[in-house]
Amino acid sequence: MWRRASLGRAFGWLWAAYAVSAYGTGLGFGAVSVVAITVLHAGSAEVAALSSSGLAIGALLAVPLGPWMEFRAKRPVMIAMDVVRFAALASIPLAYWLGALTFAQLLVVSTVTAAAKIAFTAAGGAYLKTIVPADGLLVATSRFESTTWSATVVGPPVGGAAIGILGPVTTVVVDAVSYLLSALGIIAIRKPEQPPAARKTHARRWSDVVEGWRHLLAHHALRRFFFNAVLVNGLIMATEPLLSVLMLSHLGFPVWQYGLAFAVPCVGGLIGSRLARRVVRRWGERKVLRVFGALRACWPLGLAFIQPGVAGLVVVMVTEFGLIVCVSLFNPVLAAYRLTETDTGRHARVLTAWSISTSAGIAVITVVWGLLAQLTGPRAAIALAGLLLLGTPFLLPRQVVPRPGPEALADAGADR
Repeated sequence: MWRRASLGRAFGWLWAAYAVSAYGTGLGFGAVSVVAITVLHAGSAEVAALSSSGLAIGALLAVPLGPWMEFRAKRPVMIAMDVVRFAALASIPLAYWLGALTFAQLLVVSTVTAAAKIAFTAAGGAYLKTIVPADGLLVATSRFESTTWSATVVGPPVGGAAIGILGPVTTVVVDAVSYLLSALGIIAIRKPEQPPAARKTHARRWSDVVEGWRHLLAHHALRRFFFNAVLVNGLIMATEPLLSVLMLSHLGFPVWQYGLAFAVPCVGGLIGSRLARRVVRRWGERKVLRVFGALRACWPLGLAFIQPGVAGLVVVMVTEFGLIVCVSLFNPVLAAYRLTETDTGRHARVLTAWSISTSAGIAVITVVWGLLAQLTGPRAAIALAGLLLLGTPFLLPRQVVPRPGPEALADAGADR
């Protein structure tokens, strides 16, 4: 019999803060692009540039943040990054109401929020390990994953309706306020934070900057997971705008069907994240990481075979559902493994390096695939991405290095 696992009051506040910002992000999904299109009449090239440039420049700005955060308390960093995101997003409705909104401002906001997200994620991951015992990490990461997918199911449809009724900047306001509420939730944590790792020397600044990548590249299993994640995430995300063009422009799907095709499969995220601990308990961490790491690469090729009508809609929904179930099973297990395999004094730098590389990879591959789609058409570009994804399981480690107490992780807590 499974029982609800208690991870403590501090985790409860952290989870609540994450949930409110996740639902705000879900409601505001694509809101900046919507504002660019509907208010500033931006074209497809400008919208693509807004997305890619924000990720790329934000990742570049985040490079020095890893070592800066490593030797500081993590809660103040998380609070500061939430406040930065609130201020950046709140500037959009303010400028809109004053009639002063520009594309350059949207680009700055996109860049600042991307960098702040990387910093918050790294600080939050490092902080999580200080308030949750090792045998509770998989429970905690599964709850975050479940929250992400539930927000993805609910947020975009509600946000789209809100934009239609109340105007283009409505969900930007909600998203901004959600970060302010998240900051207040983190402030409410009363458990004293463990002192950060002490810097051994003040001279090796460059060494601090690259330490995250050095650790990832020196660790056999993490190195292979790292390269696999950068490539898989980049190829999957690069096909999203191409799929929009294929479905809406080439195949004539109504907008409501397009939204339905991606909202309904997100239920798979709830299923996968809730099953993660049970699957690890039954099969073991090593097998879960290899099997579902490989399976998540097998689904996207099906998107190249979409046809008009109900049959095509079913193909999209089944493909996305299968992909999301595999991703939501794989991600929390990898997140727990990555935290456990990283020394406490390196957490922020490793997580920052991982996030920077993933964001930069998505930005670069998205631009390349956009150009490829111009030459070959969106269907051919989606098919090529799907074929390349089939080769990514070979990047996964053949053996996941055992660590102390794997049974504790597999038996983590109990069901919610």
